[in-house]
Amino acid sequence: MLECSWKSVAKTDIGTIRKVNEDAFLDSPHVGMWCVADGMGGHAKGDVASKLIVDSLQVIANTNSYPLRTEQIKHVLQDVNNRLVAMASEKQAVIGSTVVVLIFDQQYAHCIWAGDSRIYRIRNNKLTRLTQDHSQVEEMVQQGLLTPEQAESHPNANVITRAVGACEELDLDVVSDVRLDGDKYFLCSDGLNKVIDDVEIEKLLLNTPLDSIAPLLIQTSLELKARDNVTVIVVDNQQSLEISDGMNNIPLSTSYLDDTLPLSR
Repeated sequence: MLECSWKSVAKTDIGTIRKVNEDAFLDSPHVGMWCVADGMGGHAKGDVASKLIVDSLQVIANTNSYPLRTEQIKHVLQDVNNRLVAMASEKQAVIGSTVVVLIFDQQYAHCIWAGDSRIYRIRNNKLTRLTQDHSQVEEMVQQGLLTPEQAESHPNANVITRAVGACEELDLDVVSDVRLDGDKYFLCSDGLNKVIDDVEIEKLLLNTPLDSIAPLLIQTSLELKARDNVTVIVVDNQQSLEISDGMNNIPLSTSYLDDTLPLSR
């Protein structure tokens, strides 16, 4: 049995407008795995899609031991994708969800994702986003057509270009990051970052005890009238590692497609 050298907290809320919480999360520190899935609002059964992702990952959390591998996660998510595509074909509707998964091995934190839910890292009192949104506005930001601030309020801010269940072949990005003692990792659905900017997220993460941070982030988003469901997970890494200064951030594979089908969430 793994004796975890990290702690995590997680919380979700329906928000101020929605009648159903289409977000789902997995908090499995015993195998070093965390996940946020955000069902696609406006499409059929977004809550079914996000729950199927989390339930399927829970199975490998229950039946496998630490450390999990990125290929295991990708295989599970592709299987979920196939099941959602089959369900959607029967109902003639898209049934999908964004997903971000964080897994720890002995040295690295691996981020696996599709869509616009996010993973951030706090290191040396600085917030860094490790994932890049798969969205129309993110592509416009990368092309220099929008600033990040303009993207948040753009009319197409909810249009994503990848999701589990959107296409027969699921395209996932993977980025890996050497873990350092004292790092914090933060996962959230877009309901949070749509109302709280990165500067405020950094401030809250730096100045709030771990046990209080998830409720405070949810409370703050509700006070700001979060229209979407809101889900947050904070992981506090306390494992000391001896590594060279040049290994702080090592991408393993990152690919962004330009020809994906836009999906409105």
